Amino acid sequence: MSPPFADRLIERCRRLGHPLCAGLDPHLPLVPPLFRRGSMAPAAAETAAAVEDFLRAALPRLLPHVAAVKPQSAFFEQLGWRGIAVLERMIGAVRAAAVPVVLDAKRGDIGSTAAAYAVCLTADACAPADALTVNPYLGRDTLEPFVAAATVHGTGLFVLVKTSNPGSADYQDRAIDGEPLYAHVARSLAELSAGLRGPATGWSSLGIVAGATYPEESARLRALLPHALFLVPGYGAQGGAAHDAVRSFVRRDGGRLEGGVVSSSRGLVFPPDGNTSDARVWERAIDSAVARAVDELGTAVA
Repeated sequence: MSPPFADRLIERCRRLGHPLCAGLDPHLPLVPPLFRRGSMAPAAAETAAAVEDFLRAALPRLLPHVAAVKPQSAFFEQLGWRGIAVLERMIGAVRAAAVPVVLDAKRGDIGSTAAAYAVCLTADACAPADALTVNPYLGRDTLEPFVAAATVHGTGLFVLVKTSNPGSADYQDRAIDGEPLYAHVARSLAELSAGLRGPATGWSSLGIVAGATYPEESARLRALLPHALFLVPGYGAQGGAAHDAVRSFVRRDGGRLEGGVVSSSRGLVFPPDGNTSDARVWERAIDSAVARAVDELGTAVA
């Protein structure tokens, strides 16, 4: 079995000097003219091929520079079986480059259904992921199959706790016994998180999702889960600044802030100046977007 997910991820962040995670969210209307084919309708066979060409061109410009890659399953699922096949091939390509894959699927269900979802965290999966985003709101018992798979296979999970969208307050901020719901969820994960701490770094492979758009809440969550990895969405295109994105990180032996990864999707793969039919212009746009994010986050954790 490979080292635990948390150790692999944190050690890669340390080598790179930053926590940037590239989100692969192939929004069909945003695919540049350089790669578009036909109508780009989800059901059209050409659309999946266009998405694959686009991502295969983007990956070599991303993989050497990012700590992890986070494909969003929904954007592939909308393309039907062809999209699922593209997702499997993209996961294979990323893992072949020894870059961790966080599958953003937000799974959450009961019993055998949860166990079936958890297969993606095992070596038996068609396209094994290194970690998976999961939804805890059906109860802590629904997390158990995912925790069991992560324990056996050295993989990880990120539990939705305080997400980056404005509507997260509708439920996650609701006060219960004087505390917001997100704090109750975080506290309920403490024991599970402690059981998945990696021996090399001390960080836990059971982490949480905590948005960059809510830095004060992220700091509170760190106090509740001192060893959990944080997956931080909301940086870049969603408005979260680099220093806010790493507010929950802590200084460890190397003197730099660490504690998870900061995800950017549109800001990396859909930069405004990359909406072009010119391959060289597109390449420069992607390279510039990646370099800018690496610099911002590297400075923020220094």
